[in-house]
Amino acid sequence: MSGPEPIEGILNIAPYVGGDSKAEGLRQVVKLSSNEAATGASAKAVAAFTAQADSLHRYPDGGANALREALAEFHGLNPAGVFCGNGSDEIISYLTHAYAGPGDDVVYSEHGFLMYPLSAMACGARPLKAPERAFTASVDAILATVTPRTKIVFLANPNNPTGSYLPESELARLRAELADHILLVVDSAYAEFVGRNDYDPGIGLVEAHDNVVMTRTFSKIYGLAALRLGWAYGPERIANVFHRVRPPFNVNAAAQAAGIAALQDTEHTGHARAHNDAWLAWLSDRFRGLGLEVLPSVANFVTVRFAGGREQAVAAHQFLKGRGILPRDIAAYGLGDCLRFTVGLQAENRAAVEAMAAFLEQDDGG
Repeated sequence: MSGPEPIEGILNIAPYVGGDSKAEGLRQVVKLSSNEAATGASAKAVAAFTAQADSLHRYPDGGANALREALAEFHGLNPAGVFCGNGSDEIISYLTHAYAGPGDDVVYSEHGFLMYPLSAMACGARPLKAPERAFTASVDAILATVTPRTKIVFLANPNNPTGSYLPESELARLRAELADHILLVVDSAYAEFVGRNDYDPGIGLVEAHDNVVMTRTFSKIYGLAALRLGWAYGPERIANVFHRVRPPFNVNAAAQAAGIAALQDTEHTGHARAHNDAWLAWLSDRFRGLGLEVLPSVANFVTVRFAGGREQAVAAHQFLKGRGILPRDIAAYGLGDCLRFTVGLQAENRAAVEAMAAFLEQDDGG
C-alpha cells in the first residue's frame, strides 16, 4: 500500500489501554480497574459542571486563569507557575515534546506510569527504566541510569501501580544529584491520599530550583476523571514553554468550572480521604488474610501478587471478571504476576474479597 508514513518509531509504540469497564454477559460490574474515586464527584462540582450547559457555544478561557488562580490560592503557590492540561497525561506529553527529542534519553522507574515511556517514544527520545528495589523507586538506581543524553527524569510519587512512595528527603537528594539541565517531573497524582509525615508532593522542590515540575490531577480524589483535568506547578520559565506548545483551548469550560468547585469543597475531599484510609487498610488486611502478598500502598489502590506467577494472575483475573469484578491486569508495567484493585465502595470491596477467596479455594482444589 502507498500513502503517508508516520515518523520512525511511532509504530513501535504499543497504544495505552485503560482498565476494563465491561464483562461479557454481565449488565452490572464492580469496576476496580482505573483508580477512580470511590466516593464520586462533589455535588458542588456537579452543579458547576451543569451550569455550563447554557454556554456551550462559547470558547473556554484559553489560559484557565480562574482555575489557575484558585489552585494558587488553595495551595499557596505563585499563579504564574501554575498551568493546566487536558488531564496530567497531556501535561506529561507536552513537557516531553518540549524538552526531549531524537537522540535524547528519558529516565523513569521500572514500574512507573506508562505515559512516561510512551511520551518519550512519541517524540523520538529513548525511554530508560531504572530498576526498583522492593517495588519502590530507587534514587541511586535512577541516578545510575541517567546518561549524558538524559533530558528528563519522571518520578511518580506515590507510584502507580505499586503504591509505594519516596520520602521528602529522597526527593531532595535526587534533585541535588541531578544536573541542572535535566528536567525533573514529580508526578503527584495521588498526593491527596497520602497521610505520611515524611511525604511532600514536590512544591518545595519546585520553588527552590529551576528544573523541577510537579504534576497533579483532578481525576483521583476529586472524582472528575471524565472531564480530563490536570495541572502542574513549575518555574515561570517552564510554564511559559508549556503555554507555547499546548493547544489554545486545551481545558474545556465545564472542566474548569467543576475543578474550581471541587477544590473548594473540602468537606467532600475530607470524606473521600477518610473513606480511602479505612478501606485501603481493610482491603490490604483481607487480601493478606487470604495468603496473598500485598504491596504496601499509600494511594487509593492495592496491588496483590500471586505465588503462582503470571499463570495464576491471569486465571484470577478471568475468574473475577466472570463474577463481574474488574481489577487491573498490570503485566504492561512489568508486573505480570500481580493484579491491582482500586479502593471501591464498601459493597464493592467486600465483593472483591469474597470473589478472590472463592478463586483461591477453587485454585487449591477445595
